[in-house]
Amino acid sequence: MTTPAVTVSHRATAAEAAVRMTEEAVGCVMITDGDTLYGILTDRDLVVRGLANAAGPDEPVTNLMSTAVVTVSASDDVDVAYRLYRREDIRRLPVLDAGRLVGVLTVDDLFADALQRLADLLGPVSWSVLREQADRGPYPRPGL
Repeated sequence: MTTPAVTVSHRATAAEAAVRMTEEAVGCVMITDGDTLYGILTDRDLVVRGLANAAGPDEPVTNLMSTAVVTVSASDDVDVAYRLYRREDIRRLPVLDAGRLVGVLTVDDLFADALQRLADLLGPVSWSVLREQADRGPYPRPGL
C-alpha cells in the first residue's frame, strides 16, 4: 500500500485538491478531518462532478467526493482486498487501522503483488524444466 495516504482537509476546495494531486503525482486524495476519513476524491470526480457541472475551483471537496468509501483493515489479509476489488469494482482501497486512515491500496499495488506471486511460482518451475532439459540433452530436430 501507499503510505501515508495523500489527504486534504474536508474544508479544502477543488483547486486545493487538484494542486495536491499534482504535487504528489496521484489520481486521488482522501478527504479527512485529522485521521478520520470522510470520503475520496479522484481526478475523474473533479471532471465529472466538477467541471461537467460547472463547479468552479472554489467548490468544496465535500460536494464532489464519494462518501460511500469501501475500506479494508490494516490487519486484513491481502486476499480480502482482492475480493473487495472484484466485488465492488473499485480502483483504490483506503486502509484503516482502528478506524484511523493509514494508507491506500491501489490496483497497481495488487498487480505488483500478483506479479511477485507469479514470479515466486515460476522461478522454481523454470529451474526444474531447465534441469530436465539438461539431463535429457538437446531435443532432436525434426527431419534429421
